[in-house]
Amino acid sequence: MKNKIIMFWCIALIAIASAVVIAVKPTKLGLDLVGGSRLVLEAQTSQGVAKITPEVMQRLQFAIESRVNKLGVAETVVQQTGEKRLIVEIPDVTDLKEAKAFIGDTAQLEFKRPGVNGEWAETGLTGKDLTKAMLSTDSVGQWVVSLEFNAAGAKKFADLTKELVGQQMAIFFDNELQSAPVIREAIYGGHAQISGGDSGFAYDEAERMVNLLNAGALPVPAKIVEENTVGPSLGADSIQKSKFAGLAGVALVLVFMALFYRIPGLIAGMALVIYSLILFALFKIIPVTLTLAGIAGFILSIGMAVDANILIFERTKEELRAGRNLFTAINSGFDRAFTSIFDSNMSTIITCVILYCLGTSIVKGFALTLALGVIVSMFSAITITKNFMHLIFGKGELKNPALFGLRKDEINAAYAVVETKREKAKFGVLD
Repeated sequence: MKNKIIMFWCIALIAIASAVVIAVKPTKLGLDLVGGSRLVLEAQTSQGVAKITPEVMQRLQFAIESRVNKLGVAETVVQQTGEKRLIVEIPDVTDLKEAKAFIGDTAQLEFKRPGVNGEWAETGLTGKDLTKAMLSTDSVGQWVVSLEFNAAGAKKFADLTKELVGQQMAIFFDNELQSAPVIREAIYGGHAQISGGDSGFAYDEAERMVNLLNAGALPVPAKIVEENTVGPSLGADSIQKSKFAGLAGVALVLVFMALFYRIPGLIAGMALVIYSLILFALFKIIPVTLTLAGIAGFILSIGMAVDANILIFERTKEELRAGRNLFTAINSGFDRAFTSIFDSNMSTIITCVILYCLGTSIVKGFALTLALGVIVSMFSAITITKNFMHLIFGKGELKNPALFGLRKDEINAAYAVVETKREKAKFGVLD
């Protein structure tokens, strides 16, 4: 019993912590709920690409989606319309000019050497040789951009620094000179840093450079041909309807469980409330951007959490009808139901993984919220409900079967069967 009390307080602390997270952290909402921006981009031919093919559009869509996600915006929609246009929907964007510049930027990184007449000459070492960029600080605490080259880039960089010992090597980003350090010695290992000169980079400037470098250059230029703003008025109405639908559904489920399963139903209701707190706190911690599809996944996961409790309670009632005492019946009920719960939940999780990997961003939101809900529901049903059941009922007999959703004659019949078997056993009579 002592362990059950400790577990109860652990669960209570988790619930309180989840409630605090929900109260403190803001909820990220998608375009359909909070509003945002809708841009239409048109792919342009360039010197290296004379024709816009489906393969070029696929690469452009991937690059744009990667860049928008680097903004910290989830649930973006980037989809092709027509032969050379993309629709980009970005929820809750406060600085539209920054987003437009981010999408259209080509993010060119070049290393140059001193040339004739004071000009800088190309070296062949560019952002294409880059593996990744990272935000870090130098020895005096200024923000710098750390670069890591691939194998070919590392060799180019080593050869270049070896050749330019005692000379400057300029680093250009989008045709703007960022720094021109003097090379003191050859640098091996494929690592370099970009500093912002004497004053250093501002944090936002260095972070933007890192994001653009990691997103890579666009395969072709993309021109913004249409721009719209989606207002949040429809979103506010949708949120209110979703709240009402969710609360009404949960309330009806709680009433059904209490009427049909009595005390265990009330315990399941408490576990369901704690489950909802934990799950919603996870949404805010990760964070998950909620859309209408995501809310649907959340509400659906509540139904699956209740389904697990129903399986457990029905198994427990079967054990009680077979003459088991209450403690044994509860344990057996959970043990017998676990396989069914695990199999059904794993099937759902596998489906969610497939939807997340192959679906669009809206489908991904639904899959993510549903998968998280299923995982937390297993913890809720197996851990929270079971501990509450043992804590409330203890190890005693079921004195009032009605409190467990059973009729008294069912329990009496079960006990009669048990007594008959005991009497037969005394005389060596086996069934």
